[in-house]
Amino acid sequence: MVTMRASGASGRRYLTRAVVARLFEVSPATVARWTREGKLPYILTLGGQRRYPRERIVELLPYSERRHP
Repeated sequence: MVTMRASGASGRRYLTRAVVARLFEVSPATVARWTREGKLPYILTLGGQRRYPRERIVELLPYSERRHP
């Protein structure tokens, strides 16, 4: 986990939990659970919100598609 300024997290390089949920076609609660379980990489903003690095999430998408054809 990396903490950074909130203004940096709002850029295109990071995704919100809702966006990640749409990409994986799961609920935001599932994304939160995967985060707690250490399955998804994230940064923590100074405001305490989790943001997910876009490049790393996109790398994980093919693995999800193999598990859920």
